[in-house]
Amino acid sequence: MTRRFVDLTLTVRHGMRGVAIESHTRMDPNGFNTTNLHLYSHSGTHMDAPLHFLEGGSTIDQWPLAQLVGPAHVIDLSSIEPNGLHTVADLLPHAGKVTPGCRLLLRTDWSLHADLPDYRPDMPRISADLARWLVARQVALVGVETPSVASLRPENKAELTEVHQTLLGGKIVIVECLTALRDLRQQTVEFIALPLKIDGGDGSPVRAIAIEEE
Repeated sequence: MTRRFVDLTLTVRHGMRGVAIESHTRMDPNGFNTTNLHLYSHSGTHMDAPLHFLEGGSTIDQWPLAQLVGPAHVIDLSSIEPNGLHTVADLLPHAGKVTPGCRLLLRTDWSLHADLPDYRPDMPRISADLARWLVARQVALVGVETPSVASLRPENKAELTEVHQTLLGGKIVIVECLTALRDLRQQTVEFIALPLKIDGGDGSPVRAIAIEEE
């Protein structure tokens, strides 16, 4: 049996929202290359900590590692329209997989919009009702191909807060800005998303991968 590795991480580039990369030393004249990285804690493919939306919440270095690695079910929601809401009804056909401790990767193919103007304002997102349903079912992790699990439009700030507080308050790990879920061949994969171990961090970029057994 062989293993197939699929990179689910957006490439970190200078000029990406919240990212600046600049030279520190170079072979000529220093004899070696080093670089300064300036990273917004929620830049690119990243993970939220409860502290991101909960006063006094736990920090990114406090997520249990066992929650960040393990089997994950890929749920195909790619038929959703821009700015659409994922509802409980969308997940009910997959309810048998939504069990305590499970990890869910919501495929929308929205990562294809990562370099387009509509990536942030028009993304599909998780409804407040669905967030509560996922907490009730004790889901361990939710990964999305969008820059947020909830709307980033200014007029939807209450929704943004409610969905994040519900999920994070329910101890659900949130991974945002995943990519390439369309390249997965199996409905259940081994998923790994590890953040930087940042003391007191509200979030961190991650390297997210899926492993398929072939």
